[in-house]
Amino acid sequence: MRLLLFVFVATLSLPDFSFAQLQTTSALQQDSLRLTLRQADSLFVKNNLLLLAERFRLEASQAQELQASLYDNPTVSLEVSAYNGDARRVLDVGRQGEKIVGIQQLLYTAGKRNKRIALAAEATRLTQFEVLDLLRGLRFDLRSRFYSIYFQQKTLARFNQQLTTLQNTVTAYEVQYNRNNVSLRELLRLKALLFQISNDRTAILFQLADDQRALRTLISVDQPVRPVVIDETLAQYKLPIQSEDTLQQIALRNRPDLRASESLSKQAELNYNLQRALATPDLRVGGTYDQAGSYVQNYVGLSVSADLPVFNRNQGAIRAARSQISYQNQLQRQKVVQVNNEVATSLQKVREVERRVQSVEGQFTEQFDELNRGVVTSFQKGNISLLEFVDLIEAYNDSISQLNRLKADRVSAYEELNYLIGEDLFK
Repeated sequence: MRLLLFVFVATLSLPDFSFAQLQTTSALQQDSLRLTLRQADSLFVKNNLLLLAERFRLEASQAQELQASLYDNPTVSLEVSAYNGDARRVLDVGRQGEKIVGIQQLLYTAGKRNKRIALAAEATRLTQFEVLDLLRGLRFDLRSRFYSIYFQQKTLARFNQQLTTLQNTVTAYEVQYNRNNVSLRELLRLKALLFQISNDRTAILFQLADDQRALRTLISVDQPVRPVVIDETLAQYKLPIQSEDTLQQIALRNRPDLRASESLSKQAELNYNLQRALATPDLRVGGTYDQAGSYVQNYVGLSVSADLPVFNRNQGAIRAARSQISYQNQLQRQKVVQVNNEVATSLQKVREVERRVQSVEGQFTEQFDELNRGVVTSFQKGNISLLEFVDLIEAYNDSISQLNRLKADRVSAYEELNYLIGEDLFK
């Protein structure tokens, strides 16, 4: 009795589900943006701000590649006489004065410039793979949210129908209770059922709001999105004909994150070659003109200089670069193992969720829909008891919710396989 009183108080403390709420939901659906998956994907590629930002990062990386190809500027020096004591002249730079002009150019040896260009080019390739990996991840999130919203809206529509019917039933029972034709216990049990389904509907709305927020952010729109899905689109998701080994080979060939790992290993090798080249001193070649300070007037000289690799032969950097190669190679091998295991696990998920959907879809759904249509009528005619009515309604709602969640999980499992393989298998 205490439980029933608690439910009754809780029910009174919340606004009753009404037709106004259904009308609000209907208005939101009218204001929503109806999109197919193809249209949503097109908006995503065009409008997603993260992808637009990544394009600028790619341009910056390409600019670094250009910078690595540039030659160093020559160095020019000028030295003039500050004071000529014999002639008593300040800044005597005329014919009887003194000035020295020098120019010097740094020349790289051991192919350092080409090695820097190769390293910068590989860094650009890494950025490209990172952009592709970001695109892959965001697209997976987009499609998962898209179908999650679609199936949640289907569940919500069923719950709205149930709540409308239950609200009418509760209203009728209140009239009968006031006439002493039904007990308070029966009325409270119906209100408790209405309260429970309203809470379940609210939980769906909360999850739907989170998915809508994420999807709208991905495609950069302000309106709520109403997914448009046809049966032919869902039918495209079916078990792949390729074997597990074939799918793993496709993943190893296509995955941009694996390509990025290989790029890091390549960069480590290129950096090692560059560090070894840096151990070779560069040349500085220049010319000098001295007006009156040398053994002859108007002296012109040629200079060549280089560092002597006595103390610093870049030993530490070479050793660090060699260790970095081993480190990146180990990470790459680990990445290959990870990719193979991810594909194998994803394929297992697809097979399991497909088996579950096939076992409950079709006749099971039709039987529950047929049963639900007759439950209210049978209850109103007195053919079933209140307890049976409540149990059947709860079973139906729970089954519909679980079935739609299972269908959403099915599509998500297939899209996860696409994501892990790096290729759209289901078109």
